[in-house]
Amino acid sequence: MEKEILIFGHKNPDTDSICSSLVKERLNKKLGEENCRAVRLGKINKETKYVLDYLKLEEPELIESVNEGQEVILIDHNEFNQSVEGIEKAKVLEVIDHHRIANFETSEPLYYTAKPYGCTSTILFGEYKINNVEISKEEAILMASAIMSDILLLKSPTTTEYDKKALEELEKIAGIDIKEYGLEMLKAGTDLNDFTAKELISLDAKSLDKNGTKFVIAQVNTVSIEDVLTRQEELENAIKEEIEDKGLELFVLAITDILNSNSEIIALGNKVEAVEKAFDKKLENNRTFLEGVVSRKKQILPNIDKHI
Repeated sequence: MEKEILIFGHKNPDTDSICSSLVKERLNKKLGEENCRAVRLGKINKETKYVLDYLKLEEPELIESVNEGQEVILIDHNEFNQSVEGIEKAKVLEVIDHHRIANFETSEPLYYTAKPYGCTSTILFGEYKINNVEISKEEAILMASAIMSDILLLKSPTTTEYDKKALEELEKIAGIDIKEYGLEMLKAGTDLNDFTAKELISLDAKSLDKNGTKFVIAQVNTVSIEDVLTRQEELENAIKEEIEDKGLELFVLAITDILNSNSEIIALGNKVEAVEKAFDKKLENNRTFLEGVVSRKKQILPNIDKHI
């Protein structure tokens, strides 16, 4: 019996991480690789739940670790500190990602696809084309959901022509108004009322490491920054706990308004000056407003990373 290949995105999975894992499983099976399975490394968020409910799909199984030698395919990430426990001893067969490459090393050759697109699913859309594989309606909606999520209804600066072209074709296959559907999907993800502060700061948090300096950049989407800021004290207490528990030098929480394309950030830790230098703004009450900033990958992380 062939070994099972596990396909998964990063910890604290977002819609791209989950949908692209499911799409990759379907693509591989269509190409004859039946022994692969999409799994997840964390709780499904409300935005992703909207997609899975719309398609009447079950959530992928949750895993917390992998055994030595387990064959895996990494989706939407490459940094081992964002991956599953035991990843260092797993056999990484393939990576499909659209982020920076950092803290990544394998003992054997592998397939590695990294493209500066707005979404991992845009890369997978190209894989269907290259392999001349037909895209089903379900696969089209999964990929379109991931793309609309990552590029915020085409408003994110990470949006590329490849993303736009993929969406155009996927909309035809899906047979739905993709922007109308995408707005409802994003709105579903902005319902934050029943999350604890600890859950909120962990919903979409990326753990990063630069030359031994550990930091986190987390992001939550909302239609009202003001509503989220009413919980600032509670959020800061949760952030301080994370800093203490994980030995972090910096924790940045970006509260992003998906309708007006702005963000307010809360920053705590020993390296908050990196945030101030990154945006040439002084933090007041541990926070600052960033007009036109919505992308962690392209606007927030690269600027902060220069000053860590």
